[in-house]
Amino acid sequence: MDATFLEALRKELPPTFSRQVAAEALKGIYSAGRLCTLDSMGKGPGGVRIGRVVAYEKGAFLRWLEGRINTPSGNKRLGGCA
Repeated sequence: MDATFLEALRKELPPTFSRQVAAEALKGIYSAGRLCTLDSMGKGPGGVRIGRVVAYEKGAFLRWLEGRINTPSGNKRLGGCA
């Protein structure tokens, strides 16, 4: 993920949105379930509960996501499967 990715999300996402909308925007990166788990551990983007729905504010969500981005430098491996 890079600045271009974040800019695309900034344009695509509404001012507030549900966890499911966030997962759809982050296809293959974070599922709604994973966002729920991260929120319950205090490591998620944070949000507000409106009835049975958790809603995120766009600015806070994008700051959280940006803070989780690891940008590789040089030829360093990121780890995980090769």
